[in-house]
Amino acid sequence: MNKQRKLIIAGNWKMNKTVAESLALVRGLKIELANIKEVDIVICPPFTALSEVSKAVIDSNIRLGAQNMSENGYGAFTGEIAGGMLKEFSCRYVILGHSERRQFQKESDELISKKAQAAHANSLKPIVCVGETLAEREGNKTEQVLETQVKGSLAGLTKEQMVETVVAYEPVWAIGTGKTATTAQAQEAHAFIRKQLVGLFDENVAKRVRIQYGGSVKPANARELMEQPDVDGALVGGASLDARSFCVFIKNSI
Repeated sequence: MNKQRKLIIAGNWKMNKTVAESLALVRGLKIELANIKEVDIVICPPFTALSEVSKAVIDSNIRLGAQNMSENGYGAFTGEIAGGMLKEFSCRYVILGHSERRQFQKESDELISKKAQAAHANSLKPIVCVGETLAEREGNKTEQVLETQVKGSLAGLTKEQMVETVVAYEPVWAIGTGKTATTAQAQEAHAFIRKQLVGLFDENVAKRVRIQYGGSVKPANARELMEQPDVDGALVGGASLDARSFCVFIKNSI
């Protein structure tokens, strides 16, 4: 597949896997994916496994990401983790504004933009998540929601920082439900997001930003999704928790 932007496929393990389970999963991934050069492969274990997993992937083509971080650099923020702490584990990426955090932790676009800026200040590449709920889609508000989230969550980033930022389109109604946006729906949303990036930054920046699709992605629909002109990878949930399914997903994507 000849894409102008290199595919990026990230596994979001969410609140799953002990350290031992994480290392077992990584061992399987390293063997199966050792020769993959066409895709940037990222895994995002829970915080508790970052230290050991970082050692396990140090000599591989797998990059490490975290699932969240604080907008603050240090201080009296009990239970939070700063970007500088993630750097200690050789993290390259951090997921920000996932729909679960927007829903359960009430994270706002404004907060996510502060986190994105803090990530760049620590040389971390943010994967900024956006997406509409089922009610919003059925109410024909998809574009309105995406415009608000894209503008709010990416506010304050420079052009240079935006190029090093990944956007993940995750229709909330398709996360963990088994429902997947059709390839046409995914492409339409991705093209709309890219159009917003043209307005916020410029065409050159928009062309270079990678936009992932997330939401019940499985090996069976990987190729069709990745062939869409504005789909540049995937943020994979459940399918990333099993070495075989994640490897098949990546191999099916190229």
